[in-house]
Amino acid sequence: MKDSLWKHPKVLCILLLVFLCGAAAGALAFRISYRPAPVKAWREGGREISLQRFRKELNLTEEQSQEVESVLDDFMKYYQTLQAQMDDVRGDGKERILRILNPEQRVRFTRMLSDLQAKQQIR
Repeated sequence: MKDSLWKHPKVLCILLLVFLCGAAAGALAFRISYRPAPVKAWREGGREISLQRFRKELNLTEEQSQEVESVLDDFMKYYQTLQAQMDDVRGDGKERILRILNPEQRVRFTRMLSDLQAKQQIR
């Protein structure tokens, strides 16, 4: 009587290892390619819309308005700098992973990243 393959610890360990590697690769690919959408107000003309809203709803004085405008400008410069740094880190991680993979895996990995980016653009 043949034993079921599912009863062998070696087979179960290999299947578990394959599953965990796939999950880790998927999580890593997602993390590398994930880019949260910019805040809606900043995409739609942002700075001016935000500044006008602050002026109106907070009843800012001219001096306060200028100071808030300066803070918003500083914030955007800081945000753009951080975004550029995150893009560099993401690109470096992608390159390091690509160096580890064999040619077939590189094609699949690139396809995975493209699929993730396409899904993000749909949102």
